[in-house]
Amino acid sequence: MDRRSLIKHAGIAGVLAAGAAPAVHAQAAIRWRLASSFPKALDTIYGAADVFAKKVNEMSGGKFSVSVHTGGELMPAFGVVDGVQQGTVEVAHTCPYYYFGKDDTFAMGTAIPFGLNSRQLTAWYYDGNGLKLFREFYDQYNIINFPGGNTGAQMGGWYRKEIKTLADIKGMKMRIGGFAGKVLTRMGGVPQNIPGGEIYQALEKGTIDATEWIGPYDDEKLGFYKVAKNYYYPGWWEGGAQVDFYVNKAAYAALSAENKAIVECAASHAHTTMQAMYDARNPGALKRLVAGGAKVLPFPKAVMDEAYKEAMALYSELSASNPNWKKIYTDYSNFRKDQNLWFRFTEAQFDRYMQSAKL
Repeated sequence: MDRRSLIKHAGIAGVLAAGAAPAVHAQAAIRWRLASSFPKALDTIYGAADVFAKKVNEMSGGKFSVSVHTGGELMPAFGVVDGVQQGTVEVAHTCPYYYFGKDDTFAMGTAIPFGLNSRQLTAWYYDGNGLKLFREFYDQYNIINFPGGNTGAQMGGWYRKEIKTLADIKGMKMRIGGFAGKVLTRMGGVPQNIPGGEIYQALEKGTIDATEWIGPYDDEKLGFYKVAKNYYYPGWWEGGAQVDFYVNKAAYAALSAENKAIVECAASHAHTTMQAMYDARNPGALKRLVAGGAKVLPFPKAVMDEAYKEAMALYSELSASNPNWKKIYTDYSNFRKDQNLWFRFTEAQFDRYMQSAKL
């Protein structure tokens, strides 16, 4: 082959190689499965996972897709942490405090009695040490966590009988989210941990005497007012309950830097969207519940004071016995102290005035 022919063929080969390169080096389409702990009917809390999946797909131009599976579809509603840890699914959307049985420290990832409100918790995660501390904690479970929504302060639940004194708590069987049941037990109550989709039947049959879930919008959908008319406030155990996306470490590590950023941004978008949905929809739902016969009542101060006392005693005991708890709670409680000092002068005072004004 002469020199000109060699150059000609080499040039063609170079062009072909250059054209083929993107196909060789392009990252294959990514398909993740997300296991939710929630029923699809709850379009706010379950819906945050749909928001996450949609944003991942949009930001990746369809190259990264996440299929969302309702609680119980792929695994039990409370089995999703094990599913992520073992790599059965790449991601879960769940409340960390469901898993306090593994370690009480999980509870702080969602809410603890008399803890941070939703804005304070978000501040602790994103600008304080919250995310850093929990990333260290979840590392032992093969998990990378991302805030994935917040309900805001919750209602105190539905009761067959009125709660007038501490004596009314004694022996009461109540469905209450995870860790808060420890405080209820110290007050003489009997906590029950039941998935959202099974609560109504338990309340209707009298298996439980009371239940809490989230707030008016979701509670209306679940129909609790039909079988228990007394609707108490506030949910002192959930001043701002956070839901998380738990991602399998190996699955996350396999992503490109761009796709890791997509996951992070989609999660924060879902986090903001979920709370906006609750804040926008709860007022109308509360009006409808009252029209349907619900009696909206405040917890007696004696009940609040006893709950606070027992919660603080529990936290002291855990700090003495659980190094994981102590490390995170020390930072959490210091942050809470400063936040409440600040909110006392601004948010709380403004809110009290506006809520007493004739609008």
